[in-house]
Amino acid sequence: MSAWLAAGAAAIVASLVVALARVGVGPTPFDRMLAAQIVGSGGVAVLALLAFVLETPALLDAALALALLAAVAAVAFVRRARPGRAR
Repeated sequence: MSAWLAAGAAAIVASLVVALARVGVGPTPFDRMLAAQIVGSGGVAVLALLAFVLETPALLDAALALALLAAVAAVAFVRRARPGRAR
């Protein structure tokens, strides 16, 4: 069972590499932010899977902290990029 979970984590990491490429190449800032959110979600998934496979609860804590930081980053980006905001 843990071999399947480790393989799933490896597949998620492979998809994160593609998302990171989109962060650097994205045509608009909104595309880059969406790709960054995908990277954050994938990172949470990988950490949660590894926490289960390695039986290390600290990794689950790190995954939850990363999820919180990703949500705060998304809110900050939306507030900053809101149309009609005085610059």
